[in-house]
Amino acid sequence: MALSYFKALPSRPHTLALIISSVISGATLSAQAHEFTFNTDVLDVNDRSNIDLDQFSRSGYIMPGDYVMAVHINKQELLEQPVTFYVPDDDPKGSLPCVTPELVAQFGLRPEMKNKLAWWHQGQCLVPDSLPGMSAQGDLGAAKLYLSIPQAYLEYTSDNWDPPSRWEEGIPGLLLDYNVNAQTQRQQQQGTNNYNLSGNGTVGANLGSWRLRADWQARLEHQTGSGQPTQNNWDWSRYYAYRAIPRLGAKLMLGENYLNSDIFDSFRFAGVSLVTDDSMLPPNLRGYAPEVTGVAKTNAKVIISQQGRVLQETLVAAGPFRIQDISGSVAGQLDIRVEEQDGSVQEFKLDTSSVPYLTRPGMVRYKVALGRPNDWQHHTDGPLFATGEFSWGVSNGWSLYGGGVAGGDYNAQALGIGRDLLMFGALSLDATQSRARLPYTDETLSGGSYRLSYSKRFDDYDSQVTFAGYRFSQQNYMSMSEYLDARTYGTRSQNSKEMYTITFNQQFRQLGLSAYLDYQHQTYWDRPDNDRYNLSLQRYFDIGRFRNLSVSVNAYRNKYNGVNDDGMYLRLSVPWGNRGSLSYNSSWDRNDNSQQVSYFAPVNDHDNYQLSAGTARSGVKASGYYSHQGDIAQMNANASYQAGRYSSLGVSFQGGATSTLQGAALHRAGSLGGTRMLLDTDGVAGIPIQGYGATTESNRFGKVVVADVSSYYRNRVNIDLNHLPDNAEAAHSVVQATLTEGAIGYRHFEVIAGGKAMAVLRLADGSTPPFGATVLNKKRQEVGIVNDGGSVYLSGINAGEAMTVHWSGLAQCELMLPEVLPNNGGLTDLLLPCRLLNASDDPA
Repeated sequence: MALSYFKALPSRPHTLALIISSVISGATLSAQAHEFTFNTDVLDVNDRSNIDLDQFSRSGYIMPGDYVMAVHINKQELLEQPVTFYVPDDDPKGSLPCVTPELVAQFGLRPEMKNKLAWWHQGQCLVPDSLPGMSAQGDLGAAKLYLSIPQAYLEYTSDNWDPPSRWEEGIPGLLLDYNVNAQTQRQQQQGTNNYNLSGNGTVGANLGSWRLRADWQARLEHQTGSGQPTQNNWDWSRYYAYRAIPRLGAKLMLGENYLNSDIFDSFRFAGVSLVTDDSMLPPNLRGYAPEVTGVAKTNAKVIISQQGRVLQETLVAAGPFRIQDISGSVAGQLDIRVEEQDGSVQEFKLDTSSVPYLTRPGMVRYKVALGRPNDWQHHTDGPLFATGEFSWGVSNGWSLYGGGVAGGDYNAQALGIGRDLLMFGALSLDATQSRARLPYTDETLSGGSYRLSYSKRFDDYDSQVTFAGYRFSQQNYMSMSEYLDARTYGTRSQNSKEMYTITFNQQFRQLGLSAYLDYQHQTYWDRPDNDRYNLSLQRYFDIGRFRNLSVSVNAYRNKYNGVNDDGMYLRLSVPWGNRGSLSYNSSWDRNDNSQQVSYFAPVNDHDNYQLSAGTARSGVKASGYYSHQGDIAQMNANASYQAGRYSSLGVSFQGGATSTLQGAALHRAGSLGGTRMLLDTDGVAGIPIQGYGATTESNRFGKVVVADVSSYYRNRVNIDLNHLPDNAEAAHSVVQATLTEGAIGYRHFEVIAGGKAMAVLRLADGSTPPFGATVLNKKRQEVGIVNDGGSVYLSGINAGEAMTVHWSGLAQCELMLPEVLPNNGGLTDLLLPCRLLNASDDPA
């Protein structure tokens, strides 16, 4: 075969090695030794004595040494990690992969299997067949280590979930996440201008398995023409630290927190808690997370808070909204505030009660806490208390749960039972009894509260009751939070009586219609009832050449403190242009009704906008909304105008900064203070990385942080090869990690950056390196394989860079690239002298 074929190949070195080993004909095979002897006479090589093909002479043979390989366990891939091959004692010409104890820990072996393992190489490497049916096989060409392990030896895994043995605590580092909103409003009738700046976020540090965090929130507000002074406040809302306890499947938290309970109401305290963490379970066994729905009359800011602590601020466009990224760890009642750009405000409460408290057979889930209630000034404000609750899977269908709270003059006990009704859904019933002595009256109140919950998915009817519940509380029943308010302020803050809540989804597939209902009704012993419902209907259909049209109707009612806020929203949407849509929107409420036409379109993968114009009672109105997912922040901007009433501008930024010993980067933020992954692109800037949002490019230092990763899921991140710069190559483009909550994961991409050129290598005596020798750059990355006559195709070359040429397992000579490289696309050969190295000069 003409060797010019190889000279023309600008391929990766491993690929070229495979080609060489597969196309060389005339090789003979010894059946016993599984070794190849190459007939070099068939090669079109001038100097057949100057050939180094030892690495291709044995079937499946991998030379002893250190490699980076993707590890496959059956059909699951652990991706790249160092793997060392050693010569076995009973086969001097062979090699075996060293499966280290650290790698074995990632197998997810059942505990009883670990005691049956055998080891070799002074106890550093696993004997591959120490368990019947287990084997290990390396593939150098694919850079993969294949491990075959019978499934009976392994713990449970799924397509996107790993057992605890593969979870990572990440690397130490500092983080700062923020969400900042700025708005200005001019009320034309009052002649006032209102300016406000608000924000919230988290600062923190990771030390081993510990996550140290501090949450902050701030607001600055100024109104001209009102005579009121500028209002400003800054609060460190809480300080806390937590870590995962994988062996217990629980989360340990120290510091200030809010009681996370499925039975009792939430309240703020300082102390310690240990809670079974459902997020450590496989995805199909995890629980319920709350979502917030509603209708914004104008471009608006939605503030979700709990007992004064802001959980999330989000800018939304006019129309229905649905916020689904609230942490599943949030429990209790949420306060929702929708601040419209016309100055009006919607307020309502949302109960986050979970689906029936069922537990798998034989499992026990628990939550315990000890501490003292505290206030916003971080002062303790109440008696020392202890609380605990459990849920026990008695059998395949029955669960028993209960718990208690004890603190000073307040005590409460609860007991309940849950039943999986199979085709009829899941049901739970519990009762809670409280006893509280009120210090301001020296009166003792005792009462009960009873709750019934139901959940069911009706697959045959494409419908689901996500949650339905009824709760009745006697007049003298008090929750811990009510008792604390009464103890502090001398009066009861609320005295609830009955609560109905339901969330329902229904699909009518033949009609192309979907329905969603969210309803909550709350009555009190001492004040007016509160009601809230949100009904949504949506249908897709075709008319003539217009395809995928949609019409939706949203109707809502918020009855809060005796005041009704009713409204309806109608939207007809038509696809228009390249991925855009044209829509007609109409809304009615007690204060206004409007008609408008809107156009929405994406600009690219990072940007989209919406423009609207129409009429209202007071006259014409117009608005605009723009969203940009940048590499260092998520930015939203909006503007609104309504004749005779108001004009408004708003902008928000959400992002973060993460700093570690491996590097630092600004980035878009996911969950504030949450899990993230730092990617290292070998110091090469502008490498596009795909996470779970828009593509992000590495910064000038070759670092990028992907913040939208999930805890305890197998997260996979990859280089976008379709948009890789022309002067860069990626040896491997995919990494993955399963991280504990709040971790900073770290992964390194091997990226070769620089130009490409053909070169001819010459030694000092005029000879050339042997055929098959490899060229490595200063990062020890393989950038070329020597062909006939010393010719080599080099990739990733940079002016003035030194490289080494390896054969016979050692660095034999060093070459220096010229200070000025030819700009000819690699068509002209470079003549590169290669200086021989002594053993002491070996850079390796």
